[in-house]
Order: sequence, then structure tokens, then C-alpha cells
Amino acid sequence: MPDSEVEFSPTSTETSAKPRVLIVDDDEAILQNLTAILGHNGFDVTSACNVNQALALIGSSTFDVLVSDLHMPHPGDGLTVVSAMRHSNPRAVTLILSAYPEMKQATAAIVRQADAVLVKPLPAQDLVKYIRDHLKQQPSPAYVSQTVADVLEHASQSIMEDWLESLHSHPGLAAASLDDNERTAHLPQLFRDIVVRLRSPLPLDGHAVFSQSAAHLGTLRRSQGYSAKMLAEESRLLQISIFNALQDNLPRMDFSVLLVGVMTVADEIASQLSQQLASYTAVG
Repeated sequence: MPDSEVEFSPTSTETSAKPRVLIVDDDEAILQNLTAILGHNGFDVTSACNVNQALALIGSSTFDVLVSDLHMPHPGDGLTVVSAMRHSNPRAVTLILSAYPEMKQATAAIVRQADAVLVKPLPAQDLVKYIRDHLKQQPSPAYVSQTVADVLEHASQSIMEDWLESLHSHPGLAAASLDDNERTAHLPQLFRDIVVRLRSPLPLDGHAVFSQSAAHLGTLRRSQGYSAKMLAEESRLLQISIFNALQDNLPRMDFSVLLVGVMTVADEIASQLSQQLASYTAVG
């Protein structure tokens, strides 16, 4: 990063405790350069060269500012670091660095918890100014991140409505002579089962705790004229509706647990479908 020598004039705030900055980047040269620049300009700097180091530091220390690369080495790795900082210290200034100009716009929609997305290479004086300006601002309200379980609890009605809409437009499923209450009667218990699974994790092996509700749905759908293929398609569309709700709530979600949450939802729905099909085929 150019312009490593930036004139520093202490202010009344900076003559007391130095703002603590955590820099995260997997490029050793950039990491050393940023550490030197910010240290020279009156900041107490700690560095991390990967996501795991950053998460350990965030969990054990308090920082006023996070400056994190977005890709370390995989695209979006920096989102995990930002999410962890927002969860641990919601009032910290969080700045994302990206070497790709288009990411400034692309990430704006999903990194709402970050204070800014800055494009590399960034002149040193600009980075210092960004940090100082954000530190001078009034602290933003505490950021509350959401888990997949939180979304399922508060968005269950919208998920149900989205799912019903997809059923009504599906040629095979729309032909079933069921009213909306008959179609959705099992969903509240299914949502409860998924939330319990999310908050009390089990191995992701497709064999979750037996669900009486799932077994009952299999026999019920057979009596209602469903084919096994229709039962599987209904389950697939429900999973899509849940993922649509997660997408809608992405800016407020905790990225550090999002992937495991999505995998858990998919595993639980697959397990319950397996139980539905077992009871379906056992009839007669």
C-alpha cells in the first residue's frame, strides 16, 4: 500500500488511550505495511494473517477498529471476521478491504454490518482518515446478529406463504384436492423440530431424532392421493422457501454460523422426508 509515511498530529483523544486496531490479511507484505502505517499514526495495532487467528483474537481481546481483507484466501472469508466482530463488539468500526472494484457495490447488499467497503490499493492517508472519521462519529446502535433458528422463528409465516405460492403454481402439486390448511398443518411442528435441531446440534448424517409428525405426514399424504414423487417435491419446495427467507435476512445474519445452519436445515428436512417416505410405503 503506498504512502506509508503519513504525518501524524496527536489530538486530545489520541493523546490518551490509543485506539486498538485489528488488521486481518493473508498477504504478509500488506499486513506488515498496514501495521507499520497505523502504528506510526497513533494506533495500537494487532495483526492476524488468517481467519482462525482473527477469530481467536476477537474472542480474547477488545478492539475499537477492524480492518479486514475480504478474500483470505477464499472469496468472502472476511465476512466471517466481520460477523464475529459485530457479535463480540457491536460498536467497533469495521472496514472491509477488497482488491476487486466491483465488490464495493456487490458486497454493500450483504455486508450491512460493516461500516465501509474499501477498494485496494488504498492510499495510506485515506485509510487513516477513514478510521479517524468513523471513530469520531457517534457509536452506532448495538448490532444484533441473527441465526438461522432466529429467522425460522420470526419468518415462519412468510415461509409458509412463499411455500404455498410455489405449490399453487406447481402443476403436479396444485392438482391435489387439498385446501391450504390441509397442506400446511404439519409445518408448525416441522419448524419447531428444525429450530430444536439448530439449537441442539446433531451429526449431519441424515438420521435425526424420530419425528412422529413426519411419520404421520407420510401416511396422511398417501391417504390424500399423493405419490411418493409428490411428497419429495413438496419437501424440496419447502427447503427452497426456507432458503429464500434466509436470503432475505442475509444482511442481519451471523455469517460465522450461517453455513452450519443451512446444512442443518437441509439435513433435518432430508431426514424427515426419509421418515415420511418410510411410513408412506409401509401403508397397505
